[in-house]
Amino acid sequence: MPRRYSVVCDDDLGDRVEALAREYDLTEQEVIRQLLREALEED
Repeated sequence: MPRRYSVVCDDDLGDRVEALAREYDLTEQEVIRQLLREALEED
């Protein structure tokens, strides 16, 4: 079952997430989901 999380970030990080979303035609939520998945898989 999917879980929901809330993320609060500063303007710089938010701008970077927005830029990635535009670049890859994704939603900001999908960008954050993929970044988290990649970060957790590195362990």
